[in-house]
Amino acid sequence: MTYCVGLQLDRGLVFLSDTRTNAGVDNISTYRKQFTWEVPGERALVLMTAGNLATTQAVVSLLDERNLAPSERDPSLLTVPSMFQAARLVGKTLQDVIADSSQEGPASATKTFGATMILGGQIKGSSPRLYLIYPEGNFVEAQRDTPFFQIGETKYGRPILVRAFETSMDYATAVKLLMVSFDSTIRANLSVGTPLDLQVLEADTLRLGTSRRIQETDSDWRAISDGWSNALRQAFHSLPDVTL
Repeated sequence: MTYCVGLQLDRGLVFLSDTRTNAGVDNISTYRKQFTWEVPGERALVLMTAGNLATTQAVVSLLDERNLAPSERDPSLLTVPSMFQAARLVGKTLQDVIADSSQEGPASATKTFGATMILGGQIKGSSPRLYLIYPEGNFVEAQRDTPFFQIGETKYGRPILVRAFETSMDYATAVKLLMVSFDSTIRANLSVGTPLDLQVLEADTLRLGTSRRIQETDSDWRAISDGWSNALRQAFHSLPDVTL
């Protein structure tokens, strides 16, 4: 399992993903779940993945192969004219990989080899876009009423996002909120863990922004994790007593 979140802010996009992959409690590994592509001044894209590791690696490899020779393997993420078309390309690639992985039919393949992805970015001529891509290859786009997407182990980190996220946040505040969401998830589920990969994409720069790997010993991470625990304890003890 893993945990990835993409936020759509008024000023751009923020992505955070963990790196833990497990096939049981005695087989835990670290694999990157966040991938980026850019043509500075023209486009910048970020993809995060959750699900069957072989499936997600195959999808990313195929996308990379297309990018190496875009004129021969059009379309590619470096040539599609819009983020909508980029989402269609990722969705179709994911669908094809899953179908090729099983001879037992689409339903069985999706269950066994399934993966879900978050794609975000900006291509010159349009605003930043954020998409949630399903194993079947279809997708939905983030809107004002649904300005963030989660994939993987989502339930523990969702409450803080629902209660506190505002699209008007600056990047630093948004990253702090994501750290709290991830801290809650990591404390509740062993299948999610550090290091975390952070990527910021500022609107209209058409290039990748701040990129950072957050280790368990990272000073900001430790301060947020410890501070959130203390704040929760203080908030709990400040609540009125229950009459029995």
